[in-house]
Amino acid sequence: MALVNNGIKALALVILCASNAFASEQKDLNTLLDQFLAGASNDIEVHKRFWADDLIYTSSSGQRFGKQKIIQGMQEAENETEKATASVDYRAEDTDIRLFGDTAVIAFRLVAEPGSVDAGGKQTEKTEFFNTGTFVKRDGKWQAVAWQATKIPPATPSSGD
Repeated sequence: MALVNNGIKALALVILCASNAFASEQKDLNTLLDQFLAGASNDIEVHKRFWADDLIYTSSSGQRFGKQKIIQGMQEAENETEKATASVDYRAEDTDIRLFGDTAVIAFRLVAEPGSVDAGGKQTEKTEFFNTGTFVKRDGKWQAVAWQATKIPPATPSSGD
C-alpha cells in the first residue's frame, strides 16, 4: 500500500510541476506579446526580437512577406525626413495562448487606437484585427514564425434597432 501511495504522490508532483511550467510559459508569451505591442509602432529592436528570421507573415491586405520586409519598412519610416507626429497605441484583448511543447499558438484581438494627432490635426480611427501567431521556442527564447492578421470590419447597426 505504501508503494501505491508513493506512486500517487509522485504522479501528483509531476502533474503539479507540469502545470506550473505551463503557466510560466503562458506568462512569458503574454509578456512577450505585451512588450511587442508597446513598441510595435516605432521600435525596430522590438521587431528584430519578436519575429523569427524564417517568419511567414500574411497581412490583413492579403500580402505575404517575411521579417526582412518588416525591418526594411521600419528603417524606411525611420529615415524619412518629415516624420508624422501621429502615433498608434496597440493592445491585445481576448488573448488565447495554447502550448504544444516548444510550439505555441497565440490568438487575440488587436486593438489599434490613435495615440496623438498628426500635424494637420487629423486623428486616425480605431481599428481592430484578429491576429494569430505561431511561436517556436529556440535557444530558450520564443519567436513568431507565422502570423496571420485579419481586419475586423466595423460593426454595422442592424435595421431592426
